[in-house]
Amino acid sequence: MSKHMKFIVTVLFAVILLLTAAILKFYSDTGKSTGEGSAKIDVEKKLGSDSKGNRIFEDSSGLYGVIDTNERVVIDPQWIELKFVGDNLCMVSRRLNGKLMTGCIDYEGNIVVPMIYRDIIKQSRGNFVFYTAYPAAGDSCVLYDINFAPLFRRSWESCSLAEDEMILTSPNGTYTYNVDYTGLTLKNTVVNGTALDCSYQLSVQNTAILSELDPDMLDALCVSSGKYIEYAFTGSREYLSNVRTDEKSVFTTIFPDDKKILSKKLTGFSDIRIYKISSDDDKPHYTVSMTANAEIAYTDDEDKPQTLEGSYRAIIEFCGTSANDLAAVSGKFQQSTPDYPAPPDPENNTENQDATAEAAG
Repeated sequence: MSKHMKFIVTVLFAVILLLTAAILKFYSDTGKSTGEGSAKIDVEKKLGSDSKGNRIFEDSSGLYGVIDTNERVVIDPQWIELKFVGDNLCMVSRRLNGKLMTGCIDYEGNIVVPMIYRDIIKQSRGNFVFYTAYPAAGDSCVLYDINFAPLFRRSWESCSLAEDEMILTSPNGTYTYNVDYTGLTLKNTVVNGTALDCSYQLSVQNTAILSELDPDMLDALCVSSGKYIEYAFTGSREYLSNVRTDEKSVFTTIFPDDKKILSKKLTGFSDIRIYKISSDDDKPHYTVSMTANAEIAYTDDEDKPQTLEGSYRAIIEFCGTSANDLAAVSGKFQQSTPDYPAPPDPENNTENQDATAEAAG
């Protein structure tokens, strides 16, 4: 064999040795990470299991992880607390910035629920399971279903749970739900609003209406109705700038064509209601009926300034299937003029003048 061939064979032999060593190292490392091979995973204690046989384990440092039925590590032992929840999920806790924080991960270690909660409490009514999560900052709470999908698109100021009733509060109102094995059913709500420094409440107990309107829609209906009232009394469309409308929306001020009026002042509200109405399109339509108390300054028939107080009903119409597409269609007052006092009867006025003259004589 020539020197050149010997050199090539030597190089090839060296490459084969290097490849063999690399392959052996790969399998050796794999055996260590899965619990197979000579290296043993650090399992101090085995705890609860899920429906597939995966088990929580505690290592010698007191941290928790998950192993499968072959004792391969599914979730590394790096958690101060760990429990099986939902479908292939684990509720886990670790210390962050000196605080014990809780969230959820899946079996691949992906964060499903962020590690921002100081506590997550499991609740159940029959087969209906949900979780109440309390963020570390503030006193609010978030509700999740059994698989940690949010039950609402918002957080709540508070959540109180009795045997078959849940009361949720937000900055705008209070929502009361029936709680049973079928889930949550909204049974009444009180939503608060303010227009031109006058407060009002939209109270709804109609179960047919509440079955179609979620808290976000009720909030939008209440707030947008108040914005229309502000526009109606001031004439400034700036108040409608945050109200979702479309190109066909029509809004009119209170008594727009009455030339006798000098000023209009909102003094309060009464009798606020919500109705579902029929429509020509394929979207549900609702009206909010609000009675506005007003003080009207005007000039009488003798061109003298006068004031009167009255109550006038406004009708605000909306359409939409959710808070994301809910739009105000129209807003108007039912009356075109205030309840002016009746002018004096000329005959009675003449009789009064004659009586006055006789008494003077």
